[in-house]
Amino acid sequence: MTTLSTTAFVQSLPGVLRPLLPAPLQGFQYRIQWHTLLQIHYGEPSLHYEVSRVGGRPGQTIEGWELGFHCEARDHALNRFLLDGFRRHLFEIKATLGEAVEAEMWDRGWTKIYEVCPKAPLTEAFQAEMAGRLAAMIGCLHPIFVDLRQAAVEIFR
Repeated sequence: MTTLSTTAFVQSLPGVLRPLLPAPLQGFQYRIQWHTLLQIHYGEPSLHYEVSRVGGRPGQTIEGWELGFHCEARDHALNRFLLDGFRRHLFEIKATLGEAVEAEMWDRGWTKIYEVCPKAPLTEAFQAEMAGRLAAMIGCLHPIFVDLRQAAVEIFR
């Protein structure tokens, strides 16, 4: 089986992901940063799904890949509002996606709902597995996000 470079793995992931999503969610936009980080969004880049390496900085080994929904709006109150809303649904989220999913405060007033998947060789099979997992995460979290975002529009006018 062919092993992909990290850059090829990340750059081709959107094309593997898109057909796994329901038609209404296939129209995502994305950006790639540092060849190791993919952000997928539906019109608000600061509120995005993300795939990124965990570890791998100088002196560290790669521990795995983080998949999740990141709330990185400049409005920290909005980020917290979204986190609190996702936490209210955490039992259902974990029932659907598994116990490894966490919802927590993060750096710079940001928040995230995420899991860390163990590292594996960057093969097309692993890429398909990651795309499938991300599709499941988007399928579970996005309806909750849409409801929360609409509620936030009413609150944060």
